[in-house]
Amino acid sequence: MKFNLIIIIACLIFFISSCSSISKNEISKQKLKLNIQTNSINKERIIEILLKDKINFDVNFTNNNSYFLEDDLLNSDLNFFCNSLLQDERKIIEKTLFRDKKDFNKKILIIYSKKFDDLVLTLKEKYPYEEYFILDSNDYETQIQKILNVDKSSIKNKKLSKLDTKIQISHTPRVRNDILSIYFITDYNTGKTVVPIFKSYTLDINYYSSSEIFHDATDFKKLVDFEGTFIPITKKVLENLNNSQQTTIKSEIEKTLLKDFLTIEKIRQKSLFRNRIKPDSGNLSIEKNSCVARDLNFWKVTS
Repeated sequence: MKFNLIIIIACLIFFISSCSSISKNEISKQKLKLNIQTNSINKERIIEILLKDKINFDVNFTNNNSYFLEDDLLNSDLNFFCNSLLQDERKIIEKTLFRDKKDFNKKILIIYSKKFDDLVLTLKEKYPYEEYFILDSNDYETQIQKILNVDKSSIKNKKLSKLDTKIQISHTPRVRNDILSIYFITDYNTGKTVVPIFKSYTLDINYYSSSEIFHDATDFKKLVDFEGTFIPITKKVLENLNNSQQTTIKSEIEKTLLKDFLTIEKIRQKSLFRNRIKPDSGNLSIEKNSCVARDLNFWKVTS
């Protein structure tokens, strides 16, 4: 009986392990099935990502009742995510600058361009005691000098110099001392010009921006214009940008978001939640019964 019992147990172990290995093999062979409505650019990107991933897939772009993938991926609540990428970026900036603010004797300066009027209006309603400055492209230098009160310091210097033209006065413009941080809400063309001007006057003030400030840059190296600025972004996205062959940084980030979307589809269809996989655009693992929260942290732009 003991001998027979050992044989039975051994057979059971073999049967269970065989089923387990068969199950895993079947999962790896499962065809990833997708039904998506989207534009032609996203279709090409999706096929490119899937081919690079070397998995068996079946994609249908013609079913009108399928999931609609919006053109604006950066502002879209992609399927399975709690928020859009830009919403997540702005939420962490807002929390850091406004809700977790510790020194209420100093101001947050919000520097923005007209394109972002609606976003800034929302901030004004929530945080009316901060200072908001809209910039136009006529004369950034003069506008920034006024914002920082540098113009007053320069006027005083000119008056002193006129008292005795024989004396040369060394002058470093004095910046107002009530600034805690500066939040830039601009596009790339404005940001690459105004951030260096602000830097030339202020050395000990922290700068913040969403990744939107460099979306239209064509080269990762061009981010040197924003040196010292805190951007909410993951290490993996930065690696993707550094190795990118895309025409703009925005294009590479959009491709990363599509990759995340497809990764989550693969995890859900093949039940791979136990693998604790993180999306490239976030820092938290993909969970079975909840939307994906990115939980972003800050990267300080350095050369």
